[in-house]
Amino acid sequence: MKSIKLFYTSVPILFILTALAISCSNSDKKSNAGPPPKPPTPKVEGFIVKTMMVSDKAELPGSIMANETTEIHSEVSGRLVYLNINEGKTVGKGALLAKIYDGDLQAQLKKLNVQVAVAEQTVKRMGELLKIGGVSQQEYDLSVLQVNTIRADMDIVRTNISRTEIRAPFSGSLGLKNISSGAYITPATTITTIRQNSQLKLDFTLPEKFTSSIKTGQMVDFMVEGNPKRYTARVMATESGLEENTRSLNIRCIVTNNDGKLLPGVFAKVMSDFNEDPNGLMIPSQAILPQARGKKVILYRGGMTRFVDITTGIRDSALVQVVSGLNAGDTIITTGLMSLKPDIKVEITKINQ
Repeated sequence: MKSIKLFYTSVPILFILTALAISCSNSDKKSNAGPPPKPPTPKVEGFIVKTMMVSDKAELPGSIMANETTEIHSEVSGRLVYLNINEGKTVGKGALLAKIYDGDLQAQLKKLNVQVAVAEQTVKRMGELLKIGGVSQQEYDLSVLQVNTIRADMDIVRTNISRTEIRAPFSGSLGLKNISSGAYITPATTITTIRQNSQLKLDFTLPEKFTSSIKTGQMVDFMVEGNPKRYTARVMATESGLEENTRSLNIRCIVTNNDGKLLPGVFAKVMSDFNEDPNGLMIPSQAILPQARGKKVILYRGGMTRFVDITTGIRDSALVQVVSGLNAGDTIITTGLMSLKPDIKVEITKINQ
């Protein structure tokens, strides 16, 4: 019985001694291991900021227009007795295109010619009688008035006759005719159209953010569907204000290199560079760290990282303009951005230009 008690008493003592031995062994190992090793210096790639020509490229929809275009209408109603519409042909200013029947007006003019001849003879006789006192001055003046009245009536008839003649308002190409000779027309009837295609215009709208960059005389480039040629146009005028619905400015240009293949009404794609800056700073887009309020880049200076705030401008597929926050010659980090912290040492393995 005594031997059993002795056994139970010695077990806890043995356990305690074993634990002390293990603890001492671990303590010796820690004391011999020394301080923990330092983490390796991050290796990154850099980019040297430099100045370059920066511009905001825009592609805008536009339309080609004839320099002058109008529909041909008659001023009066009547039956066409002459029609000279050569479809697609070029005519000069003032060319007679159509003629409305004017027989009644010509008859009135002949009648007035006879009346004015008689009235002039009467004035001549009244003048002779006035010299010898045969008539009064009032009677003579009334005869002169009669002549002037008839002549005024003749001018009215001649004007009405000229209104029966439909002439080209300017030199240009005729369109398709919509009537035939002998038809009865009114001022609402469209006879044909005339366009001055020797000189073409380009109309397009400019978004509000570019309005300060457009000036009269500035050149813009454009292309049309199905034609690989690049055309140019000179800004002729701008609208006096912006469209309230679209917040855009209407621009009108004169095409400077028309080769005869452009037609009025075709769609044009206007391509131009706006907000040009010869000293713009461009950096790779992957070097920018978006923040809740603003954007940052990691600047490499003296072997250390430095986080700086920047303001960006225009961008293209790979580069972004920096408006403020960087200077030409600065080196920024472009790789491993998410693992870097402020004011830590880094090693640049490659500099990109």
